[in-house]
Amino acid sequence: GSVFAKAEQSWERWWYEEQDHLKVTGLWGKLLEIILDLRFFFFQYGIVYQLGISAGNNSIAVYLLSWIYVVVVSGIYAVVVYARNKYSAKEHIYYRLVQFLVIILAILVVVALLEFTNFKFVDILTSLLAFLPTGWGLILIAQVFRPFLQSTIIWSGVVAVARLYDILFGVIVMTPVALLSWLPGFQNMQTRILFNEAFSRGLRISQIVTGKKSQS
Repeated sequence: GSVFAKAEQSWERWWYEEQDHLKVTGLWGKLLEIILDLRFFFFQYGIVYQLGISAGNNSIAVYLLSWIYVVVVSGIYAVVVYARNKYSAKEHIYYRLVQFLVIILAILVVVALLEFTNFKFVDILTSLLAFLPTGWGLILIAQVFRPFLQSTIIWSGVVAVARLYDILFGVIVMTPVALLSWLPGFQNMQTRILFNEAFSRGLRISQIVTGKKSQS
């Protein structure tokens, strides 16, 4: 759906409606919103020192260097989004070429880190716990600065990353539901939970009908 579609038909329209409160929020309210969004960066601050690549260094420089990772990943994602918007429709081979180069670059970076630093493969999973909240915090701060960013190329990247986050959260929420619905025994329980109100109404109606019959 487009931006002008109904909220239940367009993710982007729904996402913009979720930010409507910022239109009537004053300067101090927006400043407080930014301060509250900074809480997501504490996850990054606490976890980057647990990575093997930090080699036990507790210097503030480790935290500052971790922002290089955020900037690099954001730049690579921006390049991929730009290539998808420009080449995926008519010149698909160029879009695949960009994806191939990004994968090769990522492999080379991982190999170099394994060779010359204390980087470990588990650091990849650990870093997700640090940088996923950081990305969400940046999205929330970007929403506050929407009047200034919406006319720039940065805003399209913010929307794309926000959509990616919602897809990720949807997968995390729906995957356990899908697994439980496939397991035998849980199907009846799921149906009972989903239609609990209907079952309750049916039970009350059956009691009323039974009571009337018994009186006659």
